[in-house]
Order: sequence, then structure tokens, then C-alpha cells
Amino acid sequence: MNWLAEFFGDPANWSGPYGIPARLVEHLEFSLLALALAALIAVPLGLLIGHTGRGALAVVITANAARALPTLGLLVLVMLLVGVGTLPVLVPLVALAVPPILVNTYEGIRGVDSDLSDAAYGMGLRGHQVLARVQVPVALPLILLGLRLAAIQVVATATVAAYVGLGGLGRFIIDGLATKDFPSTIGGAVLVVLLALAVQLLFTLAQRLLVSRGVKGR
Repeated sequence: MNWLAEFFGDPANWSGPYGIPARLVEHLEFSLLALALAALIAVPLGLLIGHTGRGALAVVITANAARALPTLGLLVLVMLLVGVGTLPVLVPLVALAVPPILVNTYEGIRGVDSDLSDAAYGMGLRGHQVLARVQVPVALPLILLGLRLAAIQVVATATVAAYVGLGGLGRFIIDGLATKDFPSTIGGAVLVVLLALAVQLLFTLAQRLLVSRGVKGR
């Protein structure tokens, strides 16, 4: 507790380009960009595969392969190939975020009651209309779950940006370990945990606002 009080009570840690607010903004930039890219890849693919029923095996193979990738190893590999920058950080974060979004989106669409889809087709709706008006609203809880899991994993793992000289909350942890500044190390770790909890709360609120009552009842 003394270390936490020392870290959070130090005015120098709350101002300037190396203070907590600046590092938090940097961390959020990496995390949001990685999550957005992963969602752009995984959500449409999950919707397509779930709706058509084609490529389910590819979902399983892709998810398992991506989960097996070592984040730090992939970071170092990409850095050696393209040099230092934002790209080496984004590649492993996107690879980490795609599987939960893809799998949950696919499972959500495939789990929609076939009677609902058949009724929509019977009303004259076309395939894309059934997907947008029936399947996606019903599958939304699972889709949001995939996004939430991915967001928490990305926020927790974005600390690796510090390994390639970039910013973010990982700087407190990495620099603290390098200089044996334990208040900074523990304070940085606490900040990452608090940010992950905030993401969890944000998605919980989003689910309450976006998911219809009828779907919640089901």
C-alpha cells in the first residue's frame, strides 16, 4: 500500500508527456485501434460464415491457431521484419482479438432459432435482410461478449508496446522493472487492471442499452 501511495501521490506522475494521463491516452490509442481492426475483420466474417453455414471448420482452425501464437514472440518477429513503430504492436494485438470476436459472432448467428429465420423468409425477407433484422439482433449478446473478451485481452496485453519503445501504461511496468522502481511497476499494473475493469463495465452498460428486452428474456 505504501508503494501505491507513493506512486499515485507523486504529482510528477500526473503531468507531462510521461504522466499517467498521457500514458493512459497512448494505451487507449493502441487498444482501440487494435480492437477496431479486429472487429472489422472478425465481425463481417463471423456474420457471413454463421449465416451461410460455410467455413465453420475454418473458424475453429483460425481461432485455435491465433490463440496459440505467442504475443511477445510475434511482436519481436514483426519488429525485426518491419522495424520499430506502431505496426509491430498492432499485429499481435489484432491476432489476439480476432478469435473471440470471430467465434462468438459465428456462434451467435448459428444459435438463432431456425423458426425465427424461417418465419422471416416466409414474410418475404431476403437473406441479407434476415441477417440484419432477425439474426443479428438475437445474436447481439454473444457478439458483444466476443468484443468484450477481446477488448479486455487487448487492454491487458497492450503493455507489450513498451518492449518496442512505445508508450502506454506498460512503460510504468517495464521501466519500473528495469530501474527497480517498484512503486512504478505496481502502480502501472494496478492502472492496467483498473482499465480492464472499466472496459468490463462499459460493455455491461452497452449490452443493457443495445440488447432488446425480448432477447434478454430469451
